[in-house]
Amino acid sequence: DIGCGTGSLSLVLAGLGHAVVGIDLAPAMLALAQAKAEAAGHSITFHVMDAALPQLAPEQFDVIVCRHLLWALAEPDQVLERWLRLLKPGGRLLLIEGYWHTGAGLHARELLALLPAALTQATLQPLSDWAELWGGAVEDERYAILAHLSAG
Repeated sequence: DIGCGTGSLSLVLAGLGHAVVGIDLAPAMLALAQAKAEAAGHSITFHVMDAALPQLAPEQFDVIVCRHLLWALAEPDQVLERWLRLLKPGGRLLLIEGYWHTGAGLHARELLALLPAALTQATLQPLSDWAELWGGAVEDERYAILAHLSAG
C-alpha cells in the first residue's frame, strides 16, 4: 500500500487475508496506522519511506495499491516505472485517483497515457457515482485503474 497514510486501505486488505506492507513518508501517520492495525489484530509491516523512491527489494509483491497519491508526485511516469520493479512478473497495479474541483489531480485519460508499456490489460472503473465510497455524492472525477505487469 504505497502512500498508506493512517492505514485505512491497509486494514481493509489485511482484513481480507492479504499480507500487507504499507509505506508513507509521514511517521505520525504510520504510528496511527500501526495502532489501528494492532487494535484490529492485524500484522501489517509499515515503513517510513518516500513513495517516489521506494527502497524495497525488486519483484516481491503480487499487487501494488496506491490511492490518491500519484497525482501529487513529480514525474509520475518515472515513479510508475520504479513501482513496476517491485512487482513480480504477472503482478497487478491498482491505482485509485481522481481529478477534483480544485483543479488538482489527474484525469483518467492522463493517467492511462502515463502507464508504462509493460503494463497490459488496463481496466478503467469510474467511481464518481459510488456515493457510499465517498460518504456522499461527489462531482469530481474519481476512478480506479487496474493493470497487469507482463509475465515475462
